[in-house]
Amino acid sequence: MEKEAKQKVIKEFAIKDGDTGSADVQIAVLTSRILELTDHLKTHPKDKHSRRGLIGLVNRRRKFLKYLSRTQHDRYTKILASLKLRR
Repeated sequence: MEKEAKQKVIKEFAIKDGDTGSADVQIAVLTSRILELTDHLKTHPKDKHSRRGLIGLVNRRRKFLKYLSRTQHDRYTKILASLKLRR
């Protein structure tokens, strides 16, 4: 993921200035990395190491989503809608 693209995602989903660690930002960054890896695996289907990394990213995003749904359900529904994720 390029630095400019990551900064754009962080700026879009940040709750306040300088926010890089909130669950919203983490979910958005993980989603963009997941989409990039998915495209990579479409062209390189035998890349098993990247597939394993993708599974780890998906699991980490799932944990963040579970935390957000438990603690702040309104932000959870908002981020699902903005990232077009199914749940």
